[in-house]
Amino acid sequence: MSERKTEQLFLQEAKCQIGATTFGHVYAQGDVANNSVITTSLREAGGKPEDCALNDFSQGGKGKAQPEYIITFTASPTLLVVVECKASIKKHESPARDHPKDYAVDGVLYYAKFLKRHYNVVAVALSGTKKDNAKVSTFYWQKGFDEPQHISRLNIILEPENYRRYFLGEQIKIAYSLEDIRETAVDMSNKLRVAKVTANDKPIFIAGVLIALKSHDFEHEYATATSLKSLTNRLRVAITEVLSEADVKDDRVNNILNTFENVASLDHFRNTPMDEDGSLRWFINELDMKIKPMMAHSDSSVDALGEFYSEFIKFSNGDDGKALGIVLTPQHLTEFMTEVAGVNKNSRVVDICAGSGSFLVTAMSKMFSDANPTEMEAIRKNGLFGVESDPHIYTLCIANMIVRRDGKSNIHYGNCFNPDITATLRSEHIDVGLINPPYSQADHNELAFVEHLLSILTTRGIAVAVVPINCALGNTCKEERERLFRHHTLEAVFSMPTEIFNPSASAPPCVMVWTAGVPHPQDHKTFFGYYRDDGFVKRKKLGRIDAFGRWKQICHEWLELYRNKTEKPGLSVMRAVTCRDEWVAEAYMETDYSRLGQEDFERKMKEYIAFKFLNGLD
Repeated sequence: MSERKTEQLFLQEAKCQIGATTFGHVYAQGDVANNSVITTSLREAGGKPEDCALNDFSQGGKGKAQPEYIITFTASPTLLVVVECKASIKKHESPARDHPKDYAVDGVLYYAKFLKRHYNVVAVALSGTKKDNAKVSTFYWQKGFDEPQHISRLNIILEPENYRRYFLGEQIKIAYSLEDIRETAVDMSNKLRVAKVTANDKPIFIAGVLIALKSHDFEHEYATATSLKSLTNRLRVAITEVLSEADVKDDRVNNILNTFENVASLDHFRNTPMDEDGSLRWFINELDMKIKPMMAHSDSSVDALGEFYSEFIKFSNGDDGKALGIVLTPQHLTEFMTEVAGVNKNSRVVDICAGSGSFLVTAMSKMFSDANPTEMEAIRKNGLFGVESDPHIYTLCIANMIVRRDGKSNIHYGNCFNPDITATLRSEHIDVGLINPPYSQADHNELAFVEHLLSILTTRGIAVAVVPINCALGNTCKEERERLFRHHTLEAVFSMPTEIFNPSASAPPCVMVWTAGVPHPQDHKTFFGYYRDDGFVKRKKLGRIDAFGRWKQICHEWLELYRNKTEKPGLSVMRAVTCRDEWVAEAYMETDYSRLGQEDFERKMKEYIAFKFLNGLD
């Protein structure tokens, strides 16, 4: 029964089921009645013997071999995946791999040596019944070769189609999974803490590895490095090569290279064997196999790297979160704001507070959705622009853009108010700005960032900004509010869920929409949306999630109300306002009494009674 759990674990992680599939077929227990070649090979193997050297091709027990799974591919008929499972990790592999009956690795290689007479065989050994303590070993035994090749990089279960891509030399693609990101982030954070990597070095270390993995040579050679010195040298060469091609300045390149010198000099890395968890090669492999494929997924608008860092920070010790200074804009908010801005393949988009690049990643996906290959290349070169002042987060943003093959040369390092950067951006004829400015800055308030963004855009360009709701109230940012109305038009303000940034920030936010370069007309009616309920709920360890699948419909309604300028009780209202008025729906909206029920009355009565009790009132 325990081994059945291991078999189910494989199917779960491979995201497949027994029988015919879109990619081919998954056969269980050697039941391959419709394939005479495989059936013949399994009969030649027979039942697994207790002892049998890898070079011994004598038949084992009577009958036919019965591997847990054999996977075939319609698109690659000469490739097979064969899988062997054991419930106990103690039974993963024998020293000489010569006990097929008792060990997972030994058993799968026993099957593979017979199957490789007719196929190129991917042999996967899995032991353990739970994902967090299972062991995986993957081998490739080419047709006609005498020895199998251990693929040390593949220490995880892949979807079958990704095995095919990998052994065809193609980029594997993994769909976004917050659970997988969280597991990887927690594991890496814990191991970097043990290694005593500093808070400042952590983001550059991670980003530098991802940049190096864009080098074809490094991607295919790092697994063969036998020493820390050799691996560090290969990292340096790869990072220099990739960043030089991306026109990144020498001082930033040197900053990354110096980080790797610091990390490689730590006792932990010098004393950890290359094949062990926590070694430098282990970190590279984890990012290569788990995070990079999510970042490179062409159909994804998700900032997987930003999500990874968000989770990474949560579980980093000490003041790492403050030191790294990352507040990730929630994915559904970046998508909503991109839709509000009307981003399309002809847009030129900027984020002057780029962070990890979340807005740019989302905008890029939207721009690609209706673009042909030639237009995509133009978007890559001239469609995305960013500015980031924090050296560590700038490196993170560069890594994000490089891994996605986009916009790396148009990400500026420095203060967005720098006259040279401002002049450069103004010359690019940018017509869309998306921004989540830093909150509570000593030198510039949030509306100052919005005002500066608008000054960069072309006339009638659209800026969409998420800012604290106090920026929309009449008693704050008075000078900026007056200048904004003098030069630009306030099209809309959406009051957003109070905890949308939970747990990164507690200030209630709103989203503002501006038209650049057009003074706000006195009689112009601004759209105000009371968009407090996005359908997301809080879950332990997961934060706010769309647990009930409500967001898609809610987002559709929000966008339709705004685009059609429709007033709806309880959700939206149109009002002509001045720079001295409140820019929030709550100030003007009619109450939708049809949405109130007994529970609302009871809740308010309890709040009132609690208020009287706490304040000593009769």
